[in-house]
Amino acid sequence: MFRGSMVALITPFREGKVDYESLEQLIEWHIAEGTDAIVPCGTTGESATLSHDEHKDVIAFVVKKVKGRVPVIAGTGSNSTREAIELAQVAKDVGADAHLSITPYYNKPTQEGLYLHFKAIHDAVNLPMILYNVPGRTAVSIAPETMGRLSELDHVIGVKEATGDLKYAAEMMEKVRSGFLLISGDDFTAYALLAMGGVGAISVTANILPHQSHEMFASFFQGEREKAQKLFFEMLPFHRMMFLETNPIPVKAAAYFMGLIPTLEYRLPLCPLSQANEKKLKDFLREKQFLRRE
Repeated sequence: MFRGSMVALITPFREGKVDYESLEQLIEWHIAEGTDAIVPCGTTGESATLSHDEHKDVIAFVVKKVKGRVPVIAGTGSNSTREAIELAQVAKDVGADAHLSITPYYNKPTQEGLYLHFKAIHDAVNLPMILYNVPGRTAVSIAPETMGRLSELDHVIGVKEATGDLKYAAEMMEKVRSGFLLISGDDFTAYALLAMGGVGAISVTANILPHQSHEMFASFFQGEREKAQKLFFEMLPFHRMMFLETNPIPVKAAAYFMGLIPTLEYRLPLCPLSQANEKKLKDFLREKQFLRRE
């Protein structure tokens, strides 16, 4: 069920509120373009600045509009275990296929604290859970040995691996149970992780290149490795552009300049691209013939 190009979906805003009309259009476009799963309310979806009610409403809206055509993996993580359980229960109640739970940020728990955090969520909510390891955002990383322990829990089905560290990924996969899903959370290493048994990516760049991202993974799984590698390197300059500044600032700007969303709004503390980087992004999109709006 969880394989291929899984988009870490942006959340469009209009006049400070979630733009549900544009969100629905994005969902339909992604399904038409071949996106294999949709992940609302992750880092790229600006979950950190959604209110709790907005967070729950966006998950419910995406599940309702997707109508089972592709899996929905709801972002539900928090640095409060109680809050993470609450959001995971909402994801289950509205019919999400799985939930994505980040390592607790700011608290800096020990490895035992990480294990107990995820085990508490696992025990409370009967829904497939994908762990999200992104120490660059949270200041804490799940050690390979801890990942091995967590992989033995029934509902913990895999990890979004966003360290960008291939040595860590190899040592982590050495420790986990057979069948544990390795999902890239770093577009730059997504292709390399396939060699370690990776099943796809929860991708930032897939917001603007859904068809190409889908084709890369589909080609790999069909045994067309050279085609998959070629597609990866064709997308690599786009990956670089999507991380000119903090994600999701560049990808949301790109979606706007490509005409995928009608307004370009962030919530503080995120702010628009610097003028220099906006020009760089526009020039790049123009060169690639993706620019639709100045």
